[in-house]
Amino acid sequence: MLDIIVKGGLMMLPIMLASIVSMALVIERILFWRRQKGAHNAIEIIREAEACRFERALSICDANASPVTRVLKAGILRRTNGAALAMEAEAIGEVREMGRYLPALDTIITLAPLLGLLGTIAGMISSFGIIAEAGLSKPLAVTGGISEALIATAAGIVVAVVTLIPHNFFQSRAEKATAEIERYATRLEMALALSREQAGRQ
Repeated sequence: MLDIIVKGGLMMLPIMLASIVSMALVIERILFWRRQKGAHNAIEIIREAEACRFERALSICDANASPVTRVLKAGILRRTNGAALAMEAEAIGEVREMGRYLPALDTIITLAPLLGLLGTIAGMISSFGIIAEAGLSKPLAVTGGISEALIATAAGIVVAVVTLIPHNFFQSRAEKATAEIERYATRLEMALALSREQAGRQ
């Protein structure tokens, strides 16, 4: 493996660095999403809020930490005034946190093949330089330059492909969670309005 990296030329260094950064960011995102629980308790939270059992709703939020429940908790805490704005502010932070490092992964997906292509060009220039100096009397030297070019290209593509799959998965999870936040936040607003109407009649 080390021999292949050495044969790939100088462009293998930034490609390997990109692969290490990609791996670290993917692991961080996996750990982040493993800590997040689903939104299956959101309906129960909304029902408790609608019935004016706010302490019970808050305890459910605390026991089931997720982007959705944290947004709902912000709305319940500010239920008397500014619930919608509180949920919107919390949602902005949650969406930012869910999308953290995705631009970096996207950059690696774009950059790695370009580094590989640059390695290809460097290897081909080396090969043509040898041909210009010695003609075709040194075929091993010529093929060595071409081999260097191919290794760099392959490495760049591999890094991009391996990064693309988790990037798309994390992006899909973030988009799904964002849609859930919007849906349940709207339902909580309606529930809080109904609870205020019921309290006003009493």
